[in-house]
Amino acid sequence: MREDDLASAERASAATFFEAESSTRRVNDPQVEPRSAAASKQWIDRMRFFLDVDPGGCWVAVQDGAVGVVPGPGEVVGFAISQNRGPLWFLATYGVLPSHRAQGIGRRLMDAVLDHAEGRQGIFVSSVHAGATRRYRLAGFSLHPAMRMVGTVDRSTLPAIDGLREGRADDFEWMDRLDRDLRVAGHGPDHGYMLDTLRLVVTRDRRKPGYVYLDDRGQASLLAAVDPETASGLLWEALASSRGITLVNCVTTPNDWALDVGLAARLDIGQEGYIAVRGMNVPAPYLASGHFL
Repeated sequence: MREDDLASAERASAATFFEAESSTRRVNDPQVEPRSAAASKQWIDRMRFFLDVDPGGCWVAVQDGAVGVVPGPGEVVGFAISQNRGPLWFLATYGVLPSHRAQGIGRRLMDAVLDHAEGRQGIFVSSVHAGATRRYRLAGFSLHPAMRMVGTVDRSTLPAIDGLREGRADDFEWMDRLDRDLRVAGHGPDHGYMLDTLRLVVTRDRRKPGYVYLDDRGQASLLAAVDPETASGLLWEALASSRGITLVNCVTTPNDWALDVGLAARLDIGQEGYIAVRGMNVPAPYLASGHFL
């Protein structure tokens, strides 16, 4: 992948995930909307960051006469963006345009990013697409069903939460230690990027470390904590900050503490995809981010 592939890759990503979300939409789910201009810009900014930090993990398939995983001009028809952080590899995003499936593109892209992993432990968020999940399983990943909680928070249920403050760059050292305990490796440079683009809330007590990143709608984007009680307080803070309909993603069975919070806040629970891991346990107490895991 190159810098000048980013806009084309974003268009391919938007089309791919719009089709996927539309085809798996449940009757009571909100109508699927095309990706907004702001979300498109955010996607490009994030992938540019990954391309700068670990370019060897970023691959695209381009339409240029023949289709293949090769650099060069042309429209992107498939993409796989992965990153190595110490002993951990994660897949930030992956997809192939519906019009170009069943041509071996997805397999070649996955081979490229797995080669980059060089046998590292791995984690990513997976959709329920049958072809993709088969490919992940054959690559040695275990698939753990994940849930999502969605709805408008019943604000009468919000408890008083104390012991939290706004996060700063000088928190990254202990945050990375916590990350290593929970998910094998620290986020490293990802924390700097996220602090620039998201709100960070952390615990004051270093004996009970935990943090949560909140997006511009107040939704929890990434949460890590030393124990379920600390994690629950951070999630309640996120729900208190949310506006309108909120979404909590990537809730796995080891993180059922989050279900208790969501049910108390009157959110609806549904199943949505998988957390895929290789050579490691599903992190807990932890709510993974789709892009930063």
